[in-house]
Amino acid sequence: MDHHKLHYLRTLISQGEHQQQDFKYRVQDANKLARSVSAFANTDGGRLLIGVRDDGTLSGVHSEEEIFMLEKAAKVSCKPASDIAFDTINAEGHTIVIANIPKAVRRPVLALDEHGRRTAYVRIKDENIAASPIHLEIWKQDRASTVIMTYSDEEARLIETLSLNKGETLNRLVRLSGLSRYRVIKSLARFIRYDIAKIIYEDGRFVFELALKPRS
Repeated sequence: MDHHKLHYLRTLISQGEHQQQDFKYRVQDANKLARSVSAFANTDGGRLLIGVRDDGTLSGVHSEEEIFMLEKAAKVSCKPASDIAFDTINAEGHTIVIANIPKAVRRPVLALDEHGRRTAYVRIKDENIAASPIHLEIWKQDRASTVIMTYSDEEARLIETLSLNKGETLNRLVRLSGLSRYRVIKSLARFIRYDIAKIIYEDGRFVFELALKPRS
């Protein structure tokens, strides 16, 4: 038994589930697993501890089939295929697999939702959440590498709307600003990329607010 690896595993388990770590008791569904891979790849990267129950006790991986499912989730069920590195640890008679998922260079990484639709996920605390239209637009702008930050009259109106209405959803901001949904999505994404606004997940929904007083 590799005592260094065992100590490393115990250290990870003691942290519990969080933004960059998830426990999986078993691997039974490649698509469900792919959602975790998508969420980590689209956020800050992370790792899956396979063969560990939610309470941190060891259950172990029971077959090569489970490891095959892991690889399928990363390479087949995710579009584009996500990079993933596997480490196996034998602990107390159990085989534990640690799957390390790096942050994707090109986002989004998509997985199939429960209805079979390709969906991007993000990792928020210890949850995998379907990405908002704003996330999709942020990633689109990141790929285009736009760096110019000037305010149009419409964006000035949206900033004023944000300053008067804290913690509103996308749909509410569209109504309150009187701007088109397309314009609000594009502008909110730009504001978030430049730390002018922030996106917050609360009560099962994404809301938005100003991050700082914008420069005039």
